[in-house]
Amino acid sequence: MRRITGWLFVGCLFAGMAATQAGEMHDWWDDAWWERGELAIPENHAVAVTRDSYLSGDVEVPVMIARPDDDRKYPAVLFAHGRRGLDNLTEPLVTRLAARGFVVVAPDLYTGRFISAMPIEHDYVLEEDLNLGLDFLLARDDISSSRACVYSHTRGGYYALKVAVTFERQERDLACYVSYYPHMQDPNAPEPMQVYRYASEVDDLTLPTLVFVGEHEQYQRKRGIEMSITALRNRDRPAQLVVYPGVGRAFDFRPTEVRTFADDLAAKDAVQRAARFMRQHLE
Repeated sequence: MRRITGWLFVGCLFAGMAATQAGEMHDWWDDAWWERGELAIPENHAVAVTRDSYLSGDVEVPVMIARPDDDRKYPAVLFAHGRRGLDNLTEPLVTRLAARGFVVVAPDLYTGRFISAMPIEHDYVLEEDLNLGLDFLLARDDISSSRACVYSHTRGGYYALKVAVTFERQERDLACYVSYYPHMQDPNAPEPMQVYRYASEVDDLTLPTLVFVGEHEQYQRKRGIEMSITALRNRDRPAQLVVYPGVGRAFDFRPTEVRTFADDLAAKDAVQRAARFMRQHLE
């Protein structure tokens, strides 16, 4: 588990954040910044957004597609939304990743099945819907990679885990797993399982994994995330956990009336860190 600790510095935004503990090396360390004052310049693209759909049985699943607004091919990413569904706060997450240079397909798993936003219980058919969304993505002719990465947040982290493991897509069709404060347990599991256990599928996850969480995330969610990453690392799986100090839940999409500067720093760092990670495994 890798933890970012210390102060958030504006000048270090794109090079990594926080102060190092004495004698400990961190993967965010940047000699170019420290020794020569160089700041990384993020990749930016104008984004085109289109809408489409695909069938899951007799259900039409709406899908948002965001990609750079040009004729080039880019690596493929499947976005799995959480309990909010796709709305005015979560759709920009898709756009922000596409602006880094990816073709991002984001199925709207709730609308086609008339599921209201913020459901409590989990409908397992949504896992199949997301799995078919991966087929939809990989069939596109504007992607440059033969595989995709899954990019998710909240409950979408569980949906993505099931696609990778239960549907056995990690062996041939997926290159990495990236998630923001994912729900690493079956949402229908009883309370003790939510707090003290993680989903059994985690033990079978072999994909390179990158997870982001705020220091002040809900205890029951953070505990499951930390246990999951520890379990993966104990199995010598390539798993990283980035913990942002001073922020809590939903730092990537908290609205303006409650958003903090620390939320923005964490969100900007995370999307660039995720982009580098996914590009590394897709190219």
